[in-house]
Amino acid sequence: MTEVAVQIQECELIVVGRLVDASNATLQANLKGIDPEVKVIYKPVAGERPLWDFEDGNLAHREYAAFLISDRAGFDLVPHTVLREGPFGFGMVQQWIEIDESVDVVEYGQSDDTQLRNLALFDAIINNTDRKFGHLLIDENGKLRGCDHGVCFHQEDKLRTVLWQFSDLSFSQQEIKLIDQVEALNLEDMLGNLLTKQEIAAIRMRIKNLKDSNKFPLPSDQWPAVPWPPV
Repeated sequence: MTEVAVQIQECELIVVGRLVDASNATLQANLKGIDPEVKVIYKPVAGERPLWDFEDGNLAHREYAAFLISDRAGFDLVPHTVLREGPFGFGMVQQWIEIDESVDVVEYGQSDDTQLRNLALFDAIINNTDRKFGHLLIDENGKLRGCDHGVCFHQEDKLRTVLWQFSDLSFSQQEIKLIDQVEALNLEDMLGNLLTKQEIAAIRMRIKNLKDSNKFPLPSDQWPAVPWPPV
């Protein structure tokens, strides 16, 4: 575990602000006593709004589940994330990413960048119902990460994303390798305390369907395929 990862898990959180555009309590915090400053996002479970179509579990668990799959399957797309106590109770704490303000995320998000392809694949696996342009974090080195994975992993297919430019394209060998790496994970043990058995079984089924088709999925005609608002 890296030094920053240990700090995010163990250091006291000092809340310094709130992201007012978020529908659930999303707080910016600093890690006490760390120099240079380390910023994090803190989302306490107590600040979550109930969702009619996600009756089981909580958003924090889903955020952490997304990080585990990204990290252990080699996607490296979700900032380091932990579950821990904070000033407003138990919740999700995630490393803050300093973004490159010069990047137009809407323009970038419609490109054919390989990192976006990986994120589109990741979203198909975790069944992301809310991939917006504003959830794309590009740092000054051009590294892409994705955030806000609280409404993923539903057992019913509900993929809603702005990254449909890869629809029906065949997977590359590297993308097939990523799918295989997710399939090889012991998802039942890794996610058993975070998701329901039905949701974990649905991940397995989505992996099978992706391997059978060998293509990025197409938008559904059964539900809105793009989140609103898209940014």
